[in-house]
Amino acid sequence: MALKRMDNIGIVVEDLDATVDFFHELGLVLEGRATIEGEWAGRVTGLGDQHVGIAMMRTPDGHSRLELSRFLRPSVVADHRNAPVNALGYLRVMFAVDDIDDTLERLRKHGAELVGEVVRYKDVYRLCYIRGPEGLLVGLAQELS
Repeated sequence: MALKRMDNIGIVVEDLDATVDFFHELGLVLEGRATIEGEWAGRVTGLGDQHVGIAMMRTPDGHSRLELSRFLRPSVVADHRNAPVNALGYLRVMFAVDDIDDTLERLRKHGAELVGEVVRYKDVYRLCYIRGPEGLLVGLAQELS
């Protein structure tokens, strides 16, 4: 049996509305919001009695999704948002954009801060990392032609 696709990447946040606004400005489309709770959900996550607000967002091409979650119960137990790029574990998500300068300008209005600088990798990409809402690490890549 073969792998079919990567369904989504999940990010846990404190301010779901601000994070949805940030990723919407980046270009993701909000597919929907829901509350997840109940015995079945706790069995999947191993957290038992849980109550989670989620927002599912997708890329414009429809191939990738980002699940943003705000845990109301149980409370969050760890915070990796300020970890540097070389920290162990899941760390960041990267998006391909048409114009990195325009994207940075728009996202700065939502609190984005550039990490380091925008760099050029050969004649292939312009790349950068930013810290978005709540310090989330997001990569941006502009293909050069």
